[in-house]
Amino acid sequence: MPSVTPSVTRSGTSAIPAQPTGAPPVDLSVIVPAYNEEARLAPSLEAIRTHLDSLTTGPGRRTRWELIVVDDGSTDATAEVIEKAAATEARIRLLRTPANRGKGHAVRTGVLASRGRRVLVTDADLATPIEDLSLLQHRLDEGATAAVGSRALPGSKIAVRQHALRELLGGAGARLIRATAVPGIRDTQCGFKLFDGDKVRAAFTRSRLDGWSYDVEILRHFHERGWPVAEVPVRWAHQPGSKVRPLAYPTVLADLVRLRWRSVRPVQIIVPALYLFFAFVLYGGLWGNLGSGYLADSGSDQTQWEWFFAVTADNVANLHNPFFTDLQNFPLGVNLMANTTMLGLSAPLAPVTLAFGAHVTWAIVLTGGLAATAIAWYWLIAKRFVRSRWAAALGGAFCAFAPPMISHGNAHPNFIVFFMFPLIIDRLLRLCEGTRITRDAVILGLFLTYQVFLGEEALLLAVCGLVLFAVAYAIASPDVAKAVARPLLRGLGIAALVCVPLLIYPLSWQFFGTQSYHSVLHGQVGNHPMALLEFATRSMAGDEKVAASLSLNRTEENAFFGWPLVALTVALVVHLRNQPRVLALGWTALGAAVLSLGQNIPLLGTDRTLPGPWRVLAQLPLFESVIESRVAMVAVPAVGILLALGCDRLAVTRRRSERETSHRLLGWAALAVALLPLLPTPYRTVERAPTPAFLADGTWREYVRPGHSLVPVPVPSPADTTALHWQVEADLGFAFPGGYFNGPWGPDRIGIYGPEPRASGELLRKIRETGKVPALGDRERRDFRNDLAFWRADALVLAPQDNVLPLRTAVTRLTGKEPKRIGDTWVWDVHDGG
Repeated sequence: MPSVTPSVTRSGTSAIPAQPTGAPPVDLSVIVPAYNEEARLAPSLEAIRTHLDSLTTGPGRRTRWELIVVDDGSTDATAEVIEKAAATEARIRLLRTPANRGKGHAVRTGVLASRGRRVLVTDADLATPIEDLSLLQHRLDEGATAAVGSRALPGSKIAVRQHALRELLGGAGARLIRATAVPGIRDTQCGFKLFDGDKVRAAFTRSRLDGWSYDVEILRHFHERGWPVAEVPVRWAHQPGSKVRPLAYPTVLADLVRLRWRSVRPVQIIVPALYLFFAFVLYGGLWGNLGSGYLADSGSDQTQWEWFFAVTADNVANLHNPFFTDLQNFPLGVNLMANTTMLGLSAPLAPVTLAFGAHVTWAIVLTGGLAATAIAWYWLIAKRFVRSRWAAALGGAFCAFAPPMISHGNAHPNFIVFFMFPLIIDRLLRLCEGTRITRDAVILGLFLTYQVFLGEEALLLAVCGLVLFAVAYAIASPDVAKAVARPLLRGLGIAALVCVPLLIYPLSWQFFGTQSYHSVLHGQVGNHPMALLEFATRSMAGDEKVAASLSLNRTEENAFFGWPLVALTVALVVHLRNQPRVLALGWTALGAAVLSLGQNIPLLGTDRTLPGPWRVLAQLPLFESVIESRVAMVAVPAVGILLALGCDRLAVTRRRSERETSHRLLGWAALAVALLPLLPTPYRTVERAPTPAFLADGTWREYVRPGHSLVPVPVPSPADTTALHWQVEADLGFAFPGGYFNGPWGPDRIGIYGPEPRASGELLRKIRETGKVPALGDRERRDFRNDLAFWRADALVLAPQDNVLPLRTAVTRLTGKEPKRIGDTWVWDVHDGG
């Protein structure tokens, strides 16, 4: 039989007619790519031909088949072997390419020339015996559009294994492929695959990869179009003479990168870029003045967070205990695990902190945290909830830039860096599907462990939200809840087994280690009901006086959704109430809002209160330390997903009448009215006061010995954190008493903000506040000497500030020493005990 030499188009696709002129279609086409297969091709062709002759299609009708062998530019006698086989069997066809182009090009050449209702691709070495074709046929009979032989599934049989290195590289490649290109298929590279003929020809028409990665491109095409692909365990034996050389693996990796990049839609790049751009706009004042720029509404928190980043970097660089430091609250120290140090970011970003400074890390965490949170929610919503990417983009934007998030963006990165929660939710949904419970549960356990090092209070609130959702969904759809309960509970058990060994030491240190405490005293700080309906300070429609009257401070505006959005959310739940997930999301938002009102809910227009449901939780372990108004943040993703669902309904519904058109316009208008007033405005920044030269230029080293402390006047506290910035500027070279942290107080070790009060610290604080020096007698001087001894003080430092004169007078009387003026700073040398 004469051979056919295909021409090649500019795109690289072989220009071959779908079938010879006048040739009828067949039941099965078998494609065999061959390159330098002279030694083993003849017996393979004979085995294939013999098996195909034995097949039937229905009672009394033999299968009509064709066998297409593509010689991919062989330099040996491969073509002659094929021609000899074709001379005795007209159904064997030889196609030849002018040069070796790769296995993908050879398979494409054969598939595009095929005319079978189904198309089998098999390797020339028959590593999987042709008799296993029936296994693949059965899956197509059941409705699959492709069936791929697998060596990775239970039931597969590997008679002869590959070299260990080749197996290692192959396994790593398979995992990379699943992660980047073909989710759900464990073994894409087994060369034994059966396809629906029309669909595989359509896929190869669009394919461009010529190398070993062609399988991935074709299977991804099937995946993107929703054509079901079955993975079937088969027999397999490694055959000597494999054409896959070590240098092929980097080529495969390059192909995967090209494939992944080519499959990215513009919206998938535009949306994350817009999130990042918007985050930069919000923090433009901070980025425009790195080093001396300070977020005006952050209170003392920016200084504290920069200190956390700096001390973590120092601990990492010097291999110190990452859960403890005595640089603050000297000599007692600070339990860092019991504070919001965000080790999950501060430790990985330690090189950035060491190279560029803690202020750069602060800007990166805030800006990147908002953007990453938006991207993660966008990914989850697009994957699990909506068809329209732009609807998902809207939902993701709300989840990251909603008023409560923007409020915490002033000062609390642990309450805006939420990119792990969409990943956790997705893994929980995978557990509900019950396909790969152990793997998904292990990953979930690792995700939860990592989130502990990003923010434990946020994780606790997220768990509350998930419980609200699960209960509501179970009520709305009990059959589904019953079906998913077993795999979900089993997965949660496995996840717990992963978490416990990883967290037992850090949590033991947090709750029982040095300077641990049992709860934090913050009083009752529930949301006022009107806070749910008003607008936040940083919202376009916000009134800072109104917001201030309804919140703890500008970093704790934990609701402020605005009445238009609240009304729209209710309307969405009512309109889409036939969906259990919508009812569950609505219940989650409502439950979170009510819980956030705290233990006593004010009755509007009266001085009375009603008992709130938070009373049930307030005294429970862990919950006793939660600021209850923050529970309203649980409503943010619930509302964000509801907005995405509503937007998706508007975006994908076809207009069939003028009435439907008017309804769509009304829907878009409602979205605009609800969301435009909530658009956040950029954060305000102010200039930070410079560090005194005495500290910045290192002069302090002449006064403070190792193992001793420098005492700022007044002693640092949560209300006065300037010394933390000085310490960071001095490369953490000295320790000081007091500070801004959470630590124990009293015999019951109740958690408080700042150090346990000492007489001298309280005295200096009152002088700073009042500007008056009280009578100072022997008791005050004795207490002062005792405190200096406790602090191991070598020097007291008074920098420019309010009421410098009364502070200088008081310290001089208490120490009995005159200070030395160094630049603009007063210094008392007390290394001899004062």
